[in-house]
Amino acid sequence: MLWLASADLAAAILEAGALGVISPYAALPEGVSPADNFRTQIGRLQQAKLRPIAVNIPLDLENSGLLIDRALQSEVDIVITAAGDPFVYTGLLNSAGIITVHVIASPRQALRAEAAGAAAVIASGFEAAAHIGFEAEPLMTLIPRVVDAVSIPVVAAGGICDGRGIAAALALGAEGVQLGTRFVAAVENPSHPGYKQALVEASRTVVTCSSLLPTRSLPTAFTNVLMNLEASGAVPEDIRQRLGFRRSRQSQLQGDAAQGELYAGAGVALIQDIPPANRIVEHLVQSYNNALGRLTPL
Repeated sequence: MLWLASADLAAAILEAGALGVISPYAALPEGVSPADNFRTQIGRLQQAKLRPIAVNIPLDLENSGLLIDRALQSEVDIVITAAGDPFVYTGLLNSAGIITVHVIASPRQALRAEAAGAAAVIASGFEAAAHIGFEAEPLMTLIPRVVDAVSIPVVAAGGICDGRGIAAALALGAEGVQLGTRFVAAVENPSHPGYKQALVEASRTVVTCSSLLPTRSLPTAFTNVLMNLEASGAVPEDIRQRLGFRRSRQSQLQGDAAQGELYAGAGVALIQDIPPANRIVEHLVQSYNNALGRLTPL
């Protein structure tokens, strides 16, 4: 959701009773810096007087320090960090009274995040969209392993698109869930209409860039190029050059699927429509309650 988690989407989710998260790069206009875009996005929620304000900052971004500074200046409530060492900024954020959550893919990473002072971890399974890392394992085994390893709350992520997935995650010990792909196919999401429709029509995903950084996307002409590069024995640097940094922006915001990846979680086949975000939240709650109703004591 790097290019997609906008203030408009976060506001709609917040008003529906769930937690919406802002990305510094969301709907980033050409020629505008991520830091300035970040300030603008946060300002929209502040003007609407919507709380809590949650932001996501991947630590592998070259400007992550500046973005952390913007979050501190803007007095956000929650910062979700990922793709980096939780010891770098967690203490600073905690000292400012900000709740810090770190995304992890293994019990070892969860323990490190807990030691760094994270208030919670997001356990992201192999089914997740976009970059899934080398340590990622299936969510059904990752959740209980992480829950057993740490004493802080665990949020489950990866392939969850409906209430049945939420019920399964909570049954395994998670205290909440994070959904991305389901909210790409939302009216308020700034993603290109072609991307949204591709999610509705999709029946599967593919994992590319296994030698560089495994990434889950919809199968497209671009992912075919990536898989052919890997099959031909291309070195990681060649694949990295082909990827670039903003190619996914071209595909996700501008609809040029031949030039970048359309990220999608493994549960994409469960997405059948493109409703407003509040309807998605309502359906998640309803389908969760329906799933619970089907359970009977053993």
